[in-house]
Amino acid sequence: MKTPLALRLALATAALAAALLGTGCSTARVQPWERATLADYTMRPDRDPLQNAMTEHIYFSREASSGGRGVGGSGCGCN
Repeated sequence: MKTPLALRLALATAALAAALLGTGCSTARVQPWERATLADYTMRPDRDPLQNAMTEHIYFSREASSGGRGVGGSGCGCN
């Protein structure tokens, strides 16, 4: 029994997509000489106090809540 061409094409496309997705999840090792670059002050997300204040203000304006960054939950008090 022969399979239709459209089915074979769909299976080939699915296999190709699975192969591409599988290769995208490789683990990259950080070399010892690269760790100093990654631990630099400029790589910290909280290095600029003005940017942090602006981000908190935008979050407060959108969510009508403040604080609570260190804990999980939605900020509505229902957890």
